[in-house]
Order: sequence, then C-alpha cells, then structure tokens
Amino acid sequence: MRVEITDEARRYIGAFDDLVGVAPLDCLVFDGGDRLVFLLPAGEMADAIGPGGRTVDRVEDQLGADVELVEDADTPEAFVANALAPAAVRGVTVSRQGDTVAYVEVVEADRGVAIGAGGRNIETARALAKRHFDVDDVQLA
Repeated sequence: MRVEITDEARRYIGAFDDLVGVAPLDCLVFDGGDRLVFLLPAGEMADAIGPGGRTVDRVEDQLGADVELVEDADTPEAFVANALAPAAVRGVTVSRQGDTVAYVEVVEADRGVAIGAGGRNIETARALAKRHFDVDDVQLA
C-alpha cells in the first residue's frame, strides 16, 4: 500500500531526521502543526526518545509541537497495538468480513489511555492503521 505524505509532513520528517538521526516513515499533522505523530522504523524508538526522554523533548522544543512516536510493525495486529501504546493491549484481532476492523482488547485500567483525551489516541491509531494496513476501523473490544 502506497502512503501519500503531504509536503508539510515531509518537512517535519526532514526536521525530525536532522534533529534525531532517525528517519520517520510517516508523519500525521494535527491541530495546524501543534501535534505531530511520527511513525518510526521498528527498533528505532529508543534512539528517538533518548535517555530520560531528552531527545524527544528537544524535538518538541525545536518544532514547537507536541510529538508522539509510534513504532512500525510487520502485521496489522502488532501495528495497532504499537499505535495504542502505552496502553496495555492484551490482543488484537483483525476481521475482514466486509470492512476490515481491528478489535483491540485492552486492560480495563488502560481503556482511557487507549482512547485518549477527546478520543485522540484511538483516532490516531485508526488513521495510521488505515494508511499503512488498509484497516477501516479500530475498536476497543
């Protein structure tokens, strides 16, 4: 599946790569650039966060935005679980009957974390899963 990246997102990806040395695979821009979600290659998350979160804090300062990081995965199930981190995901089942829907089982105490303020975390997971695995919806089971 080919992902279309906007010029604005490309600029943020370039800036992130220059600041961190990790080239994001994708960037979602929300709230006029006040919130950025970067999709990172698998295995690059620790470098992007940095010791004590200092690297990602520096990126936030330089870009003037809240920055969220999601780690890529090979399967839609693992991808959706990564997109909902730090929520504790027990399992993801992808149903392809009609629309493709990822049903996510989350530890009850982390349900709010998975949804996020105003639903922003689950909406981010939906947007990324649609772009990278053609998943039509993500629902908490």
